[in-house]
Amino acid sequence: MRHASQISEMINAFSPEPLQGEQMEEFYCNDTMEYRMSDKYSSPIEDIFEMCQEKGGQNAFLLLGHKGCGKSTELNSLSSKLTAQGYEVKTIICSTDLDMFNLVYTDLFILMGEALLGIAKECKCTISKDILDAIMHFWDEGTETSVVKKEETANIEGGMSAETPGLFNVLKIFAKIKADLKYNEEVRKEYRSKISIRSSEWMTLLKNIAEEIMGKTEGKAPIIIFEDLDKLNPDDAWKVFYNYAAVLSGMSFPVIYTFPIGLSYDTRFAAMEGYFVTKTLPMIKIETIEGEPFTDGINVIREIVEKRADLHLFEEGVLDSLICYSGGSLRDLFHTIIAAAKRADRRNSGSISMEDAERALEEVKTSLTRRIEQKDYDFLTHIYQGNKELIEDKEMLLKMLQASVVLEYNGKRWHNLHPLVARFFKEQELI
Repeated sequence: MRHASQISEMINAFSPEPLQGEQMEEFYCNDTMEYRMSDKYSSPIEDIFEMCQEKGGQNAFLLLGHKGCGKSTELNSLSSKLTAQGYEVKTIICSTDLDMFNLVYTDLFILMGEALLGIAKECKCTISKDILDAIMHFWDEGTETSVVKKEETANIEGGMSAETPGLFNVLKIFAKIKADLKYNEEVRKEYRSKISIRSSEWMTLLKNIAEEIMGKTEGKAPIIIFEDLDKLNPDDAWKVFYNYAAVLSGMSFPVIYTFPIGLSYDTRFAAMEGYFVTKTLPMIKIETIEGEPFTDGINVIREIVEKRADLHLFEEGVLDSLICYSGGSLRDLFHTIIAAAKRADRRNSGSISMEDAERALEEVKTSLTRRIEQKDYDFLTHIYQGNKELIEDKEMLLKMLQASVVLEYNGKRWHNLHPLVARFFKEQELI
């Protein structure tokens, strides 16, 4: 990715993929938190950063936030900061490694094992033969895992278990297990059953691996980040987190899970806060609760855009319109910029016109309004007309937050319609 100085470069410059590595230095804007939190000294990411370094503190975190609010980039920034402090951090992209429509808590346990062994390999940490053998024995029962074990027995038992080759062979087994978790329905039942029946044994193995790593990192615990779990549908999220909160929060090392923001309005969420440290990353506010433009928030989003592209690529008023109608959602803003840039490029234009922008906004508006029905209109217009804080129908609010039709903002936690949904209602003369 590189800074765009012409229209043809904008598609790449506004990729929805989170920033990472060297991209952070050039494209990351570290001034957003004040306009998310309404307080320059508050930051959920900084809170997690500090708590991960506390010995003997809580190790399980839930990070909530809207889809497209910038969670992934903020977590990558957090990972970079922790790495700079000497911590070993591994981020697991759940949508890549697992079937998100068929996910259970044991899958996360398995990925934790692979992540810790991956950390050990990367930091050249020697894992003892006893631990590697215990992992092998754990997976030894069952047809599929036995086949893998037979393939690797010569190497594992050949005296290399305490060295990198032995660790590499165990990681090869995890690669097969992970592939089966995603694609092989029958075999994944075996893996899940093993973890479910022997979860305390597996947790002990994870603890032992973490302790070996800490011996290499001067006592600094490894840290695991689970991405994309906020994309789980509500029923699946509760099955994973509510039913197994004690287990998932019981690691001896820090684990950060993303979590659907809408579920924080469910009565069950209060029980979750007894097991996890819960933090919310709000949207960047571009409007006040009274409906006035919030200039500081608009300016910081403009800064994010300017880091990626020359502003002369937008005709007068175009970027302001795109920011206004994105509601603070960076995902929606980037989507509309890409769509508008494609249209401008096809016109052989050197800049995005208001018509290009309007076409792109219409596309997002159509996607959003497909997610609501006429029976939802009263609830939504009531929010727009002033019911932004005390919303009694939590079930409906959860549904609308999940659909990104209603957005939540910072400070005293208030809500508003997505601006494009409000625009649709105005066009229908409903507001």
